Amino acid sequence: MRTGTDPSPGAEQTAAVGDPSASAPDAPVRQLAAADVFCALDTSRRGLAPEEAAERLRRYGANEFPRARRRPVWRELGAQFTDLFAVVLLVASAITFLAYGLQEPREAGTLQLAVAILGVVVLNAAIGFAQEYSAERTAQALEAMVPHACRVLRGGERQEVPARDLVPGDVVVLEAGDAVSADCRVVDAHELAVNNAPLTGESNAVGRTADPVPAGPPLEARNCVFMGTDVVAGAGRAVVFATGASTEFGRIYRLAAAAPRQKTPLQRQVAVMARRVAGAALAIGALMFAVRLPAGQSVVSSFVFALGVMVALVPEGLPATLSVSLAIGVRRMARRQALIKQLLAVEALGSTTVVCTDKTGTLTQAEMTVTRLWADGVTHDVTGVGYAPRGEVADAAAVREPLRVAGLCCDARLMPPTGPEGRWRVLGDTTEGALLVVAAKAGLELRAEEAAAPRVTEFPFDSDRKLMTTVHETGAGHQACVKGAPAELLARCTDREWDGRRGPLTERERAAVVAAGDELASQGLRVLAVARRELDGPRPAQDEAESGLTFLGLVGMLDPPRPEVTHAVAACRGAGIRIVMVTGDHPLTGEAVARRVGIVRRPDPVVVTGARLDALDEAALDALLAEPSELLLCRVSPEHKMRVVTAFQRRGEVVAVTGDGANDAPALKHADIGVAMGAGGTDVAREAAAMVLLDDSFASIAAAVRLGRAVYQNIRKFLVYLFSHNIGELVPILAATFAGFPLVPISAVQILAIDLGSDVLPALALGAEPPEPDVMDRPPRSRRERLFSAAVIGRILFLGGIQAACVTAVFFWHIGSSGIPFDDFTKDTPVYREAITMVQAGIVLSQFFNALAVRTDRQSILKAGLLSNPALLVAGGFGVALMAAISYLPLLQAVFGTAPLDAADWAVLAALGTLPLLADEIRKAWLRRRDARRKGAPR
Repeated sequence: MRTGTDPSPGAEQTAAVGDPSASAPDAPVRQLAAADVFCALDTSRRGLAPEEAAERLRRYGANEFPRARRRPVWRELGAQFTDLFAVVLLVASAITFLAYGLQEPREAGTLQLAVAILGVVVLNAAIGFAQEYSAERTAQALEAMVPHACRVLRGGERQEVPARDLVPGDVVVLEAGDAVSADCRVVDAHELAVNNAPLTGESNAVGRTADPVPAGPPLEARNCVFMGTDVVAGAGRAVVFATGASTEFGRIYRLAAAAPRQKTPLQRQVAVMARRVAGAALAIGALMFAVRLPAGQSVVSSFVFALGVMVALVPEGLPATLSVSLAIGVRRMARRQALIKQLLAVEALGSTTVVCTDKTGTLTQAEMTVTRLWADGVTHDVTGVGYAPRGEVADAAAVREPLRVAGLCCDARLMPPTGPEGRWRVLGDTTEGALLVVAAKAGLELRAEEAAAPRVTEFPFDSDRKLMTTVHETGAGHQACVKGAPAELLARCTDREWDGRRGPLTERERAAVVAAGDELASQGLRVLAVARRELDGPRPAQDEAESGLTFLGLVGMLDPPRPEVTHAVAACRGAGIRIVMVTGDHPLTGEAVARRVGIVRRPDPVVVTGARLDALDEAALDALLAEPSELLLCRVSPEHKMRVVTAFQRRGEVVAVTGDGANDAPALKHADIGVAMGAGGTDVAREAAAMVLLDDSFASIAAAVRLGRAVYQNIRKFLVYLFSHNIGELVPILAATFAGFPLVPISAVQILAIDLGSDVLPALALGAEPPEPDVMDRPPRSRRERLFSAAVIGRILFLGGIQAACVTAVFFWHIGSSGIPFDDFTKDTPVYREAITMVQAGIVLSQFFNALAVRTDRQSILKAGLLSNPALLVAGGFGVALMAAISYLPLLQAVFGTAPLDAADWAVLAALGTLPLLADEIRKAWLRRRDARRKGAPR
C-alpha cells in the first residue's frame, strides 16, 4: 500500500501536490516565505476543501507507516520449538528413536516413548503459538481503542480528524501538548516551541518561526515541525508537506522496525530457571545412567531409565502456562480500562510502592464546571455540572460583561452530542470549556459575540506570564480580552468595571479581590481573573495589550472528583502504597481535592510548592520524602516531577507516575511504570507510558495494581504446582535405584501422560485464578524478590515431599506384599504393572488436591470456595478420567504397561492424595495465626 508522499530524499523539494502536472517550487518549502508556501503546496490559509482532502487521501494513501511484516506462520510456529525445554525434549526424542533402531529385538515401548516425548513438544508448541497469536490480535484491538487525532482547517472550519487522514496541503493547528503528526512547514507561530528529542536526542525546547530559513539539513530548519515531536509551548499553524513513510520520523521508523524485541526481567528469570532445571535434569539423568550400567543393565535399558529421570525433572508445560497467565492478566487489565503496552508493567505493578498522581482527569472527572462568579463584592452561584449547557447563573446580567470577555478569550469549542447517547464535550482546553458553558448558561450567544468582535491577533498563554490575551475588532475600535491567574492579572490592572460602572481600582478594592480569590480557592476552586483594555490599533505589542487593564471579575470552577476514586485511594493505602498528589494547581485547590478523595486525612499535610523544591538540595529532598507524612506537591513543573520521581527511586521505591501532557513524557519514561491518560491525554504522553488508562481514572490504577499482584501470584502458584509433582515423580525412581529394584516405579511414558493430563490444563486454570481477597492488604513485593524465593522453594519441597513419600510408600508396599524377590520382577509381572499404575494414579490424584491447595497462599480453600474456579475442577477431572482410561482400556494398558485397579486401590490413593491439601491447610492456619499475633488483632 502506498503511504504518504514520495518517500525519496527529495520529497520536500518536490512538494507540489495539487495538479499532478504542477511544477515543483524552485526551493524547498523551508526556504519560501510563508505566503508562498500555500501556493507551493496548492492550498490556502483556509486549508483544503473536504473534497480535495479526500481526493489526496486516495491519491497518496494514509499518513501511517507500513505495518511491520509478520513472520510467516510456519516461522512463528517453528519459533515455539526453540525454547530450551523443547530443545532438550527434542534431543531426548531423537536419541530414543535412535535407541529403538539399535535395539535387538526392538521394543515397542521405546518407540512409544519417543513418540510420546515428541507429542509433548508439539502440544506445547501448539498452545504457545495459539496464545501468542491471540495475544497479538488482542493488543492490536486494544491499541485501536486509543485513537490519535489532530486539529486541522478544512474549508476554513476547525476540525478534529484522525492523524492517519492528514494529507499534504492540510493546515494543522498546533497547541502546547499536541503531538506533531506529519512533517509541516510553520506559517504562523506565537511563541511556538517544540521538543525534537525523538529525532535529535536533545530534549530542550526549540523555538519555531514562520520566516524562511536558508538551505541546510532538514532537522535544523527552525520553520518546520516534524512527525513524532511534540509542541511544548505556544501555538501556531503549519502546512503539511510530507506524510507517512516519507517523513523524517518515517526514515527512523524503518531502521527501528528491524530492532529485536527485548526480554523482560520475568522472562530472563524464567530463562535462567529453565537452564538450571535442564542442567540438573541432564546431570541427574547421567548419574542414574552411570549407576545402573555397572549393575548389569543393558545400555539401552539404562538409557531409557535415565531418560525417565530427566523427563521427571523437566516441567514440559511451563512455557505455555507462563504465556497464557501473562496474557490473561493483560486481558483482565484491559477489561478494567488499563491497556498494558509493555509486559514489564505487569510485573512491576505488583511491587509498586509509590504513586505520583495528577489531579485533573485522574482523581477528578476532567469536566471543569464553573460554580461561583465574583464581581463588586457579590458572589453569583452557578448550577449544573459538566459540559452540558444546562443550569442557571444567579443575577446573570451583573456578570454578563466578564463572561463575554472570558468567552471571547477562548480557543476551545463546545461540541454538542453526536448521537442519542452522546455527551457534550470540549475540543480544546477544559478550563476554557467551562467558561463557554457558563456563558451559555448566562444566555450569551458567543457565536454572535465573535461575529460582532472578530479576533485579529492573540498572545497565547505561557507559564511565565500566566495570561492569555486576544485582540478583537469592535465597532468602536479594538479591544484586548485578557484572562489568567488572579495575582498576575490583578498586578496589571489600574481600573475596574462592575455592573457597567467603571472607575479606578483602589487599594481597598484590590484587597477585596485578593480576599475573594483566596476564599474561592479555599473551597477547592480554580480561580481565573478576567479583564479588558481598549486599544488604538489591531496589532499592539504584548506589553501594551496586557497593561493598564480594567478588572472585571473572578471565575471559580471545580473539577468534581470521580466518585470511584475514594474507594480506590483507600485500597491503595491498605496495600501499603503511598499516594503523592503532583499538581500545577494552587495549594488550597490541591489540598481540597486531596481531602475529598482521601489522600489527605490528617489536619497538617506537608504541602510543598515548586519554589520550595527549587530551594532544597538532594539531601534535603531525600529527607523530606523519607518522612511518613501526607505529601502534596503543588505549583510544580515537569522538571520538579522528574526530580521527585528520581529521588523516590534513589530511596529504593517502585514508582508509578501518571501524566497526560507532552511535558509529562520525561517523568513517564523515567518512572518504573508510566501511566498515561487514554481519553484526555496527549499522544506524546501515551507513547512514553508503559500503561494507558482508557478511562483516565485513578480507580483503574488501583485495579491494575490488584491484578498485577494477582498475575505474579498466579505464576508462583503454577510453579509450585508443577515443580512439587516433579519431586513426586523423581523420588520413587531414585528410591528404587538405591534400593536395588531393577525396574522403574514410573516410566517416562507415564510421566509424559501425567504432564499432559494433570499438569498443563490445571496449570492454565491456576493462571486464570482471580486475585485473593486480601491481595491488597499485603505490603508491596520487594523489587529484589526473586521468582523462586525461599518461600516458594520451601512450599515446593513441602508439598512435593508429602506427595513423593506417599507414592513411594504405595509402590514398595504393593511390591513387598507380593513376596516376590526383586530380581524376579519383569515388566510383564502383574504385581509390577499394578504397582506402577498405583504410582501414576497416586500422583494424578494428589495433583488434583495439590491444585486446590496452591490456589491460595494464606486463605483457607473452604473460604475461597471449592467451586469458585470451575475450570480447575474440570481440568483436574479430565486428568483423573485420563488416568482411569490408562488403567482400564486394553489399548492404553498396552501402551503404558498398566493394569486395572480395584475400588480399594482407588480409595487408598484418594485418601493419600488429600494429605498435601490437609497439610497445607494446617500451614495456612498457622500463618494466619502468626499474622494475627503480629498485628495484635484477634484471629
